[in-house]
Amino acid sequence: MKIVIINSGSSSIKYQLIEMPEQKVICNGMIDRIGLDTSNLTYTTDSNKIEESMPIANHKIGLQKIAQLLMDEKVGVIKSTSEIKAVGHRVVHGGSSFSNTVEITKEVKEEIRNLFELAPLHNPANLEGIVVAEQIFDEAKQVAVFDTAFHQTMPVEAYKYAIPNYLLTENKIRAYGFHGTSHKYVSEKAIQYLSKQANHTASKIITIHLGNGCSMTAIKDGKSVDHTLGFGPMNGLVMGTRSGDVDPSVIFYLVKSLGYSMDEVNTMLQKQSGMLGLTGYSDLRDIESNANAGNKDCQLALAMNTYRIKKTIGSYAAVLNGIDAIVFTAGIGENSECIRRMVCTDMDYFGIDLDQEKNGIRSKEIREINTSNSKTKILVIPTNEEAEIANQVYELLS
Repeated sequence: MKIVIINSGSSSIKYQLIEMPEQKVICNGMIDRIGLDTSNLTYTTDSNKIEESMPIANHKIGLQKIAQLLMDEKVGVIKSTSEIKAVGHRVVHGGSSFSNTVEITKEVKEEIRNLFELAPLHNPANLEGIVVAEQIFDEAKQVAVFDTAFHQTMPVEAYKYAIPNYLLTENKIRAYGFHGTSHKYVSEKAIQYLSKQANHTASKIITIHLGNGCSMTAIKDGKSVDHTLGFGPMNGLVMGTRSGDVDPSVIFYLVKSLGYSMDEVNTMLQKQSGMLGLTGYSDLRDIESNANAGNKDCQLALAMNTYRIKKTIGSYAAVLNGIDAIVFTAGIGENSECIRRMVCTDMDYFGIDLDQEKNGIRSKEIREINTSNSKTKILVIPTNEEAEIANQVYELLS
């Protein structure tokens, strides 16, 4: 079964064509900077790699371009879109309506639309990808995989807020959790890896997903029991442009005393805060480079970022009553030697002992970066949300 996986962002489309159940990636690629004259497209197969810069005005044109490449006489891998049996879509917020992967219907699309306010950077783009894919891959089943689904196992004491009860029962205001596809994928890989290690258990794991969006999950016996993101994907850790945890009093002060509108505060906390607000840069590579050159703002931002991660490891160690392993994943988690080193420094109380030499090695494989004496395993596991989405789509349709 050929399944196209689409991860549609606000200005990007990541895609893979996967043959299931073999899990063979036939092609993959990405379009970013959608809406600009300098959009970038990549398309990679076993025998070809295309990189182009061109104007791509919107998601529809982007997906049409992807479909054209898939069927191209020279570099294509299919003859017709009818060969695509399913399209799997990453959807960030499923609210309380979706705890499992579902085939997309008119009602499903309407509920995704109803959740726009809870994930304004994500759900609109996710829905746009669905609508366009329905037109292009019109014979395929369209399936939604929700980032919030993995966290539906959190106990009530973890997901409920200390606000009037009716706001949960009537308005479904609670912590939902995000990046679930990634946390599920890497935690299962960690459990498989650790189960092969002599005298080592894998029942208590903390997964640390660090990209432009960041989150951590406490996982016990393979199930999410706590998570840093909540009602929307905005709180918790310091992120690229999102603030992470902020005292709610700050919001009231901005509005009542400083004259900000609620829309302005929302924009500030979603798009102008985090590492961008602290340094002027949202890309960690720029921040690390400037920190190494002596930029005090960048140095402080790195310290604040990693302090928040370390503090969460401590709280999750209490939730889990111990730690068997911590897992770094996603773009920053997989690639930033600096962030991993800063997080793992002075953490010997938790049995975390980083091997500096191993930490400096780059690899696309699962790897340990702890010393042989470390009681807690420190793993770097490349995430593969697309593979996890393909697995869930195939299981649903089978």
